[in-house]
Amino acid sequence: MIECISHITFIVNDLEKTTLLFKELFDAKEVYYSGEKKHSLYKERFFVIGGQWIAVMEDINILNRTYHHVAFKISEYDLDSYLNKIRTLNLELKPQRKRVQGEGFSIYFYDYDNNLFELHTETLEKRLALYKSSAVALNLTV
Repeated sequence: MIECISHITFIVNDLEKTTLLFKELFDAKEVYYSGEKKHSLYKERFFVIGGQWIAVMEDINILNRTYHHVAFKISEYDLDSYLNKIRTLNLELKPQRKRVQGEGFSIYFYDYDNNLFELHTETLEKRLALYKSSAVALNLTV
């Protein structure tokens, strides 16, 4: 039985640069650094962001950009603050996608290694309720 997500791992080119990004943007708490030791495949750091364990490993083999991403929940009140941090860190913002009205707002951006992140203002429960009401309005079954 699945209990929860254990951790999320990102592969990056520059562990130091990503560490600064995670601490500045996400207010990440660093809880482990391997130094030059490789207990796993690569040099790594562990962070806690919003109660979630995030692992970051350093390797030069970075994949191209995709829509694979991690989304963190934020308050709508904090949107401008995060946009300012993203711009200050010279991260690339991705254009907004079309949304169903009431679905919330998202900021999509790439880190220095083409990892896509999303900062989203709503919850799964609200989205499901919204989609259900949209499906009923369109005579679809949910």
